[in-house]
Amino acid sequence: MKARLLRLWRDWAAPVVFALLFTQFGASSVGVDGASMMPALRHGERLLLPTAEGWAHRLGLGEYHRGDIVVFKPPREAQYEWRGDYRGMPLPWRYRPYLVKRVVGVPGDTVSIRAGQVSVNGQLLPEARTHRYWNAFCPDTGSSLANSVAASPSQTDLPSVRVPPNHYFVMGDNRSPGGSLDSRAFGPVSGQDISARVVASVWPLVRKVMATPPCDGGPQPEQRVKFSGQEEWNPRLLLP
Repeated sequence: MKARLLRLWRDWAAPVVFALLFTQFGASSVGVDGASMMPALRHGERLLLPTAEGWAHRLGLGEYHRGDIVVFKPPREAQYEWRGDYRGMPLPWRYRPYLVKRVVGVPGDTVSIRAGQVSVNGQLLPEARTHRYWNAFCPDTGSSLANSVAASPSQTDLPSVRVPPNHYFVMGDNRSPGGSLDSRAFGPVSGQDISARVVASVWPLVRKVMATPPCDGGPQPEQRVKFSGQEEWNPRLLLP
């Protein structure tokens, strides 16, 4: 009996425990679902996360910076972000999905948005690549998300928001109509809800150079992106 238990541990339990410990305290990988981070990230990319760093930040060791791409869960009170399905299949419960966005405001920053342009502490945020991509396709300059921010899901839109301690203001790079639901709608995200920072894209190996999103604000924009141009090597670092 003892030999059988030892064999069961060696062949099945130990590898599973090791894998769980490694993904929780070492490194992990997540997939991009949607078009909210275009042009930086495309639907289906696999991202590498140093989960050990995320644990350290949640324990108060270190912090995230402007430009970091992070994986997090939206605030609990953001009920419209809770889902009752997975890849189109209904579930008997609702859950908060993990989202991928970019940090634009850190604790103590004051963030405001006018006609889609983000200002931090009164200075226009330098986002050359995002603005160039945004202006070339379908800029959103008139919606509430393009002209105001929210302190929390339960509060009305405000001209500006001061980021509280241990919170981060996050946004998607896709600023087209309906392109990203982020801190503009549900307010700053607690550092305790951030899983980790994204350090690299590791899949696919190649991708088309150009990707043109739809501009209609309709559902599932990631399924209607048009790709063109030559192929390029995709795996790359994603550090600011």
